[in-house]
Order: sequence, then C-alpha cells, then structure tokens
Amino acid sequence: MGVTRTDLFTDEQNRLATIAKAIAHPARVAILQHLLKANACINGDLVQELGLSQATISQHLRELKNVGMIQGTIEGTSISYCIDGKRWMEIKSLFTEMFDAYQTPDSQECC
Repeated sequence: MGVTRTDLFTDEQNRLATIAKAIAHPARVAILQHLLKANACINGDLVQELGLSQATISQHLRELKNVGMIQGTIEGTSISYCIDGKRWMEIKSLFTEMFDAYQTPDSQECC
C-alpha cells in the first residue's frame, strides 16, 4: 500500500478528510446522534443503547475525541461524554462551506 500524499492537499482538505474519516462508521454516527439527543451521556449508556461491547464503544469514542467532536470528563469510575459545541460549529462550518459551493448547472445534464 502506498504512502498517503497529504502534502498535495490544502490544510482545509486534510482537515475535512480527517473529520469525514472519523464519522465514516455507523457506530460513530449512532454515538453522535445519541449524544446530540441526550446532550450528555455516560459511556455505559452507550453500551446499552448500541449493543456493542465496552471496548468497541471506547475505540469509537476515542476516534471522535481525537478530532475534537466530543469531550469527556472523568467522574469516579465512569467517563461522561458530550458534544464539544465550539468544535461542532467549526466542523459544521467547514462542511457547510464545501456543500454551499455547489451551484446548480444550467442544464440537468452534467456529463
């Protein structure tokens, strides 16, 4: 397998790709949806909610935390996770800017 040439792309393109990769798993999408709905969550709740093992949930949480989408606080033996609101809005802005760049072509045919 070849080396990824991230140096060929802009910082924004690399940031978008990193974020997209972090949310490119249905379990992570489900975790984010659960956190958005609950506005806070304890890790154990996710195990019951998603039916995945604690270790699997922890791996997915780590990926989401690495890109800053969620934050966690330690409370005794459990960790409470929630959406990082400031980072969430930054990510939303990055994707909105990309999606808003689309302009409807004059004709219905593109190719």
